[in-house]
Amino acid sequence: MILDETITLNSGVKIPKFALGTWMIDDDQVAEAVRNAIKLGYRHIDTAQAYGNERGVGEGVRTAGVDRDKIFVTSKVAAEHKDYDVTKKSIDETLEKMGLDYIDMMIIHSPQPWKEVNQSDNRYLEGNLAAWRAMEDAVNEGKIRTIGVSNFEKADLENLIKNSDTVPAVDQVLAHIGHTPFNLLSFTHEHDIAVEAYSPVAHGAALDNPVIEKMAKKYNVSVPQLCIRYDWQLGMIVLPKTANPAHMKENAEINFEISEADMDLLRRVKPLDYGDFDVFPVYGGKM
Repeated sequence: MILDETITLNSGVKIPKFALGTWMIDDDQVAEAVRNAIKLGYRHIDTAQAYGNERGVGEGVRTAGVDRDKIFVTSKVAAEHKDYDVTKKSIDETLEKMGLDYIDMMIIHSPQPWKEVNQSDNRYLEGNLAAWRAMEDAVNEGKIRTIGVSNFEKADLENLIKNSDTVPAVDQVLAHIGHTPFNLLSFTHEHDIAVEAYSPVAHGAALDNPVIEKMAKKYNVSVPQLCIRYDWQLGMIVLPKTANPAHMKENAEINFEISEADMDLLRRVKPLDYGDFDVFPVYGGKM
């Protein structure tokens, strides 16, 4: 089963390749979403301090009826935390909110505070190193099993690789048909950094693309299934987000193979229009 597949990160920690993303799922609804996902066989749940739903995610994990060590939980240090003490405190607060003894993976959410994404050349190299050292210490203290980053470009990754004792285990990035960071994928592969793809369906924008729609019909699958399979075949961990159990089930039903010729065609799809969601920094907007 797709949901059973794992890879071993450069830290030696095993991670399920298919996850439930929880961005924009309210704290009072996310526990039920997590329980439903785990009931369906999901074993990797992704949240973040910035999502405002860590408490609910923790509740869902604790009450799902599956042993804690069978569920991989990821959260993210807020993008604004570029200080050792602030980061260290935030990790403790995440553990307390979630009601968990440890987090499987903690990630720096962005190399820049969100208000500076797409507006500033400052990559916060020293601040990211400070946050990274706090995360390394949390690993040594048994609070976190492994650490990674999100939205980091090559220079951001090189900063951590050259100036710390820990190569990031993952880089979680926007990756979907119409927006695939091939140069970054090559760099991460060279350094044994796994890549996680968030918004594999482009926050719904892929649903309106005629090339993607036609290809999905060819394989007799839904557009989300085709999009998720595309990232999967490129070797990425995928994190589709939904609170709908029917969609959770369908998203994980990707036991089909996109031909290499069709993969090449999908690689060449033009950038998608995110519509109202282009206000978010991850889709090119500004705060």
